Amino acid sequence: MTRSTFTAWLRRPMPAAVRPGLELVLLAVTTAALAAGGIARLAGAAPLSDLLWALGTVSAIVPAVVWVLAALRRGHAGVDLIAVLALGGTLAVHEYLAGALIGFMLATGRTLEAAAQRRASRDLRALLEHAPRSARRRTGTDVATVPLADVVAGDLLVVGPGEVVPVDGRVESAAAVLDESVLTGESAQVERAQGETVRSGAVNASDAFDLRATATEEDSTYAGIVRLARQAGAESAPVVRLADRYAAWFLPLSLAVAGLAWLASGSAVRAVAVLVVATPCPLLLAAPVAVVSGLSRASRLGVVIRDGGALENLGRARTLLLDKTGTLTGGRPRVVDVAAAPDTRPTEVLRLAASLDQYSPHVLARAIVDAAVERGLALSVPSGVTEEAGRGATGTVDGHRVFIGRTDSADAQPAWAGAVDNRALLDGAAVAWLTVDGVLAGAVLLRDPVRHDAPRTLRDLRTAGIERLLMLTGDRAASAREVAAVLGLDDVRAELDPAGKVAVVRAERERAVTVMVGDGVNDAPALAASDVGVAMGAHGSTASSEAADIVLTTDRLDRLADAVVIAQRARRIAVQSALGGMLLSLAAMAVAAFGLLPPAVGALLQEGIDVAVILNALRALSGGPAARPALTPAAEALVRRFAAEHDDLQDVLESVRDAADRLSDSPGPEALAAVEETQRLLTQRLLPHEYAEEHELYPALAPTLGGPEATATMSRAHTEIERLSRRVATHVRLAHANGGLSPEQLDDLRSCLYGLNTVLRLHFAQEEESYFSLAREGRPGKGAVAPGC
Repeated sequence: MTRSTFTAWLRRPMPAAVRPGLELVLLAVTTAALAAGGIARLAGAAPLSDLLWALGTVSAIVPAVVWVLAALRRGHAGVDLIAVLALGGTLAVHEYLAGALIGFMLATGRTLEAAAQRRASRDLRALLEHAPRSARRRTGTDVATVPLADVVAGDLLVVGPGEVVPVDGRVESAAAVLDESVLTGESAQVERAQGETVRSGAVNASDAFDLRATATEEDSTYAGIVRLARQAGAESAPVVRLADRYAAWFLPLSLAVAGLAWLASGSAVRAVAVLVVATPCPLLLAAPVAVVSGLSRASRLGVVIRDGGALENLGRARTLLLDKTGTLTGGRPRVVDVAAAPDTRPTEVLRLAASLDQYSPHVLARAIVDAAVERGLALSVPSGVTEEAGRGATGTVDGHRVFIGRTDSADAQPAWAGAVDNRALLDGAAVAWLTVDGVLAGAVLLRDPVRHDAPRTLRDLRTAGIERLLMLTGDRAASAREVAAVLGLDDVRAELDPAGKVAVVRAERERAVTVMVGDGVNDAPALAASDVGVAMGAHGSTASSEAADIVLTTDRLDRLADAVVIAQRARRIAVQSALGGMLLSLAAMAVAAFGLLPPAVGALLQEGIDVAVILNALRALSGGPAARPALTPAAEALVRRFAAEHDDLQDVLESVRDAADRLSDSPGPEALAAVEETQRLLTQRLLPHEYAEEHELYPALAPTLGGPEATATMSRAHTEIERLSRRVATHVRLAHANGGLSPEQLDDLRSCLYGLNTVLRLHFAQEEESYFSLAREGRPGKGAVAPGC
C-alpha cells in the first residue's frame, strides 16, 4: 500500500447522512425553535409559540426521513422511524411542544453519533505519522535523501540516531541497537549484529548504522501494520444501539395497535392518539441519558469512553485480552536486585553503576540511576566516559576505571557470577555487569515488573463478570508465562506479532464480546479488531489511543475494573428505563386505542412517563458498587509514606540475600561482617518500619477494608519477620561469644536469612498489591519488588 493510496483512502468523503454540517444545523434549528417557543409561551403569545414549535418539528422531519430511508436500504429500521411517525403525529394533533422536544432529542443524538464516527480514521492517521517519509541512500561515498517510494531491495541506507528504520533490511554495520517497542511492545532495547534482519518501524537507539534494504516500503513490516489496522477497522461490525434493538419490536407493535384502533373505530384520531403516547422518548432519551450518565461518571475516574455503543459493549463483555508490556507491567525496566562480589557491598555496586550511567540515554541506564536516586545514594561525577553501542559504558569513578554493561559470556566467571546468571534466567531479568579496575565487582538485575494494581484489578474484573482473561505479548514465552502465573490468567499467547494478535482477537470474538487492552502502536490493529479496544493512554502511543474505543488517561489499570462496573450499571439502568417507559407507553396505547385517552391528554401523560424514566436513568450518574474501596485522606497519606519507605528499604532486602550468599561461599570473618551489617539494618531500619505499619497504617486501613481482620494476615507476617530478625541477632551474639561463626550455626543462620529474604519480598509485594494500589493517582512509591527467592 503506497502513501498516496492510503492518504486518498483517508480523505474519501463521508456519506451525506453523516456529514458533520447536517447534524449541527439541525441541532441549532431545533434548539432555537424550542427555546424561542418557550419564551413566546411565557410571554403569553401562545399562537406564536405553537408556530415556532411546529417549525422546529418540521425541520426535524426532513433529515429524519433521509436517515430512515438510508437505514431501510441497509436492511433495518430503528428508532428513527418511530421518531418520524411521532413527529408527524404531533403535527396532526397539534401537539407542537411534544414535536419540538422529539426533534431536539433526535438532533442531539445524531450530533453525538456523527462526532464519534468522524474519529474512526484517526487511528490510521496516527500510525501513518510514525512512518518515515524518506530514506538516506548511500551511493559510493555520497549519501542522498530520497523519497521512501524510491527505495528498492538492495539499496544501502543510513539510519541515524533516533531515526525510524524506513524499510525491512539487514544490518551492514558492526551492530545496531534498536528500540522495537513500536513493533513488539517490549520496552527493552535490542542489539542486532551484522547480517541480522531489522524490521521497519523500529527506532535507532544508538549510533548511525548502515542498512541493506530487503523490501520496498509497501512490502515492509510497518506498512503491514497499517494495512492490518485498516482491515480490522473495516471488519468491526457497527454497534447496534440499545434503542434500535428495542425499536425493532416496539415499532411494529405501535403501528399494529394504531392500525387496529383505526380499523375497529373508524376514527383516525384514535390512531394518532396511540402514536402520540407511543412517542419513543424512553428510547430517544431515557436509554441515552443512562448511557451518557455512565460516560460522565467514567470520565471522572480518568476513563474516556468514545461513545455509548462502546459503553454498552463493555457492559456485555465476557472476554478480556491484555497486552503485557505497559499494560500488565509498568512498561519500562526497573532494578529488582543487586548482586555483589564477596568483597563488595550491593549498595556500592549500585552507586558506582549509577554514577557511570548518569549521562547514558540507554533505558537500562536510566533505570539504574533512578534506583540509586530513590535509595538516596550519593553519586559521583564520572570522567572520561565512553559508550559502546550494544555493550556498555566505561569511565573513571572515584579514581577507579569502571565498566557497566554486557560481558563476554566466554570469559571465566566466579561462582557468585554464575549464580547471578542463573537467577536472571529464572526471573527473566536483564543483567548489567559492573567491573572495577578490570575485576568483576557486581551485577544489577533489571526487569519490567508487574503493576502493583494488576492482581486486584483482574480479581475485580472476574467479580464483575469477565469469564476469560488472556495475555497477548510479543515477549518470550518463559517470561510471559511467569507473569500469567502470578496474575492467575486463563491463557497466555507469547511471541506474537501484530498480525498474530489480530488473529487471536478475531478467534475470541467468535465466542463472546471481547475487550482488548494495549498501549503500543503494535496493539493498534488488535484494538481496532476487538469489540471494545482499551488503550493505556497515559504513557501509551497515540496510535493505540486513537484506535481504541476507551482510553485510560491515568496510568492505572484498575480504572478498567471501575469502568466495567460503571458500564454494567449504566446499561442495566438504561434497559430498566427503556423497558419501563415502553411498558407504561403500551398501557397508555391500550387506553388510547379504546378511545379513553384523547391526543392532548395522551401527550400530557406521555410527558409524565418521560419524566419518570429520565429521572430513573439519571441514577447512573452516581451510586452503585465501587470496584475498589476509597481511602480517607489520612490513610492515603500513610500509604504514600510507607510505599516510599519500601523503596528506601530495597538495600536492606539486598543485604539479607547478600549475607546468606556469603555464608554459602565462605563462612569466615567477611561473612560474619556481612551478617552483622544485615542485623544492624534490620534493627535500625526494617523493624521500626514494620512496627509503624502495624500500629499506624493497618489501623488506618481497617475501616476502609472492613475491619481489623482484613489486615490479620499481614500482621502475622510482621510477627514472622520479627521472629527471624531476632533469630539472626541471636546468631550474631553467639558468634561474638565464640570468637566467630561455629559450623553448628551455619545451616540455621543461612536458613533464617534466606527465609527472611523470601518473607520480606512476599510481604512487600502483598502490601503493594493489596494496600498501596488503593492510592488514587498511580503507585505512591516508585520502586518495584520482583517476586522470587
